[in-house]
Amino acid sequence: MKTLTDSELVLAIRAGSREAADDLFARHWPRAWKAAYAVLGDRPAADDAAQRAVERAIRALDQFRTDGSFGAWIGRIAVNQAIDMLRRSPRDAPLPEALSAPEVYAEILERDALLAAVARLDEDRRVVVALRYWLDFDPPEIAEHLGIPIGTVSSRLSRALSDLRGILEVPEP
Repeated sequence: MKTLTDSELVLAIRAGSREAADDLFARHWPRAWKAAYAVLGDRPAADDAAQRAVERAIRALDQFRTDGSFGAWIGRIAVNQAIDMLRRSPRDAPLPEALSAPEVYAEILERDALLAAVARLDEDRRVVVALRYWLDFDPPEIAEHLGIPIGTVSSRLSRALSDLRGILEVPEP
C-alpha cells in the first residue's frame, strides 16, 4: 500500500477522512511533542501543548498550504502553544528534575540528558534553542518569530550553548 504524503493526507482530511487525520497525527505527534518539550522542559506540560497544537492544526487545515511542510507548520504551532503556556505560568515555577530513561539504551539516555540539560536553561535561551535546533529556524526567522533583534538571538544561542556545555560537562571547543 502506498504511503500518502502529508499534502495528500491533508486533502483527504479536508474531504472527511478520519483515518487520514489519525495517520497525520501519528506521523507528526513526535515532532510537536519534542518542540513543546524543548520550550517547556516539562513532560506533562509538553503533552498538553503538543495536544493543543495538533488539535489547532487539524481545526485550521483550511489555512495550510499543501505546498508547504506540514511538519514545520505543526512544529511552529507547538512552539507557539508552549510559549503561550510559559507566558501564562508563574515566573518562579521550578524546572523539573532531570529526566530518567531505561538504563539499557545509551542513545535514549544521551538524548534524555540533552533534553534535561535544555530544560534547565533559562526560558529565553530554551526557546531559541528549541526554535534553532529542533525546528530548524534560522536566526532571522527566530528574531521575527519572537519579535527580538537578530543580535539578541545570536547572543542567547551562544550563551545557551555555553550553558549546555557546562551542564553536560563538555569542554569548550
